[in-house]
Amino acid sequence: MAKKEIFRVVTRAADGSLKIRDFHSAEMIFRTHSQAGVDDSSTDLDLRGMPIFKGLIGPIPEGKNIARYESHDVFEVMTKEWANAKVRRRRRLKPGEVNSEATAED
Repeated sequence: MAKKEIFRVVTRAADGSLKIRDFHSAEMIFRTHSQAGVDDSSTDLDLRGMPIFKGLIGPIPEGKNIARYESHDVFEVMTKEWANAKVRRRRRLKPGEVNSEATAED
């Protein structure tokens, strides 16, 4: 098995909230999900060899010791939120500020 210590499964509860469960071994997930294969193409080398479960997307790295699995609807919503997140823009210097900074450093 791989080096990850915690398997985090994120699904949607009946009321629409996120339901997060942490497991210390993949065997505990086998009680509710069947294995579809093994991840052999992840760019994160720590995830290679991790199980792939039917009905879940993952493994996804989350922190140093966590492999995250998400249901399809959670993955879709989280991806849309991530894509729509506003990126803080950097302030551009005015032409006069560029010259004054260059002379201040000399």
